[in-house]
Order: sequence, then structure tokens, then C-alpha cells
Amino acid sequence: MKIMAVDFGEARTGLAVCDRTEFLASPVGVIQERDFETCVKKVAYAATKELGVEMIVVGLPKNMDGTLGSRAELCQKFAKALKALIPLPVELWDERQTTMQATTYLNEINVKGQKRKEIIDEVAATIILESYLQYRKNQKNQASN
Repeated sequence: MKIMAVDFGEARTGLAVCDRTEFLASPVGVIQERDFETCVKKVAYAATKELGVEMIVVGLPKNMDGTLGSRAELCQKFAKALKALIPLPVELWDERQTTMQATTYLNEINVKGQKRKEIIDEVAATIILESYLQYRKNQKNQASN
């Protein structure tokens, strides 16, 4: 199944998509949009018209203790608005520390400055998607045992 991950942000929203075999997650871009409703519409358009995905996973930035703060509540609102707009399954997925992981990765490959700012959100979306794909793989393995 072709799945898209969304790392929603107030200024930039990162997107990543996997192949139909759910093996490879790849960054596909960043939507630069500050208006909430417009961002929802742009993500919906990308999912249905540009990328042809069958499911969307929206990152849920929980606090380290598992509670939900204002950012997580905004992501829940985003996922709900997306569900209302398109006929695809939309799931929330714990994204704790994905931006930190993306920063570490970009440090390792020596991406700095403006270039880092431009791609960090799509790298975070890719990490969210990889985590979700691993979960799905583990669920399938457990079901077959």
C-alpha cells in the first residue's frame, strides 16, 4: 500500500511516501504554508492528485511522558480536518524525537544552514513513515505466528 507521512508544522509541513511494497520510504517535499486550512487542502491535494496514496499517517508529537501538549492537539485537529476532506484512512503516529533524529542525520551528512531548514521537515516525515512501516511489518509478522 502506498502510504504518505506528514510532519505538520505551523510554517512548513514535511511529506514522505513509501512504495507499494512498503519497503522504501522517501522524502517528497515540503509544503510552505502558514494558513491551517490552506495547508490541509494542499496536503489533501498532494495525497490524492499528485502522489496517489492510499493512506496518510500524521505525526503526533507527544511529550516524553506520553501526554499531549498544544502541538499534539493541533496535529490531531489537522488529521481530523484531513479525514473530513478526503476519503482515505488517516492515522496519527507517535513522532517523539523525529526532528532530533532528523537533525542528527543531517549533521552526519554535513547538511547545514538554509539547506537544512529547507529539508529537515521532509526528513522528519521520512523517519515517521519508516517507524510506521516497521510497526506494520511487525504486526504482520505477529499475525502470521
